[in-house]
Amino acid sequence: MSLPLDAFLHSTLLVAVSEIGDKTQILSLILAARYRKSIPIVFGILVATLANHALAAFGGTLLMHTALKAWMPLILALSFIGLGLWILVPDKVDDDEGAVKKDYGAFVTTTIMFFLAEMGDKTQFATIALAAEYNNILMVVAGSTLGMMIANVPAVIFGDKIMKYVPLKWVRIVASLLFIGFGAWALYQYITSVM
Repeated sequence: MSLPLDAFLHSTLLVAVSEIGDKTQILSLILAARYRKSIPIVFGILVATLANHALAAFGGTLLMHTALKAWMPLILALSFIGLGLWILVPDKVDDDEGAVKKDYGAFVTTTIMFFLAEMGDKTQFATIALAAEYNNILMVVAGSTLGMMIANVPAVIFGDKIMKYVPLKWVRIVASLLFIGFGAWALYQYITSVM
């Protein structure tokens, strides 16, 4: 049985590390360069992440109450391994995602663009998997949101200066190894439980 703090710390670590070099971090840089107002952008990221990750965590928790419940440990283990491999593929902001077509101000634009950018993103899938694993929406949402803020707030505040010194290739490799490691551990636990 896991403690609520496990869900919080695990969610924070996995999302923070996997978010480095992600398209939403690139989006943070674009928005910071466009608006040059860090506070509304940071709050926009916070609101969008809370909304998106709350929906994802709720969905993950619902999965635990379906016929898939018996298979969830195996599905989760394979999901973490898959996410670990997905992290190795660098993200880029598509031309349409990076463009601000109509100006609603820094906060509203950031909130809308971040919420949409997170749809189907690896951190959203990670949040679903973490909520299914820990069955604790509050701690998973709090942890995944903190992880998102840890990765994106410095991008908003310091922008390009950080990106010159952060070797994204190695960050992706470390994040990938974390996800694959958690997945391998979960797979090992699943296999030993059915034997």
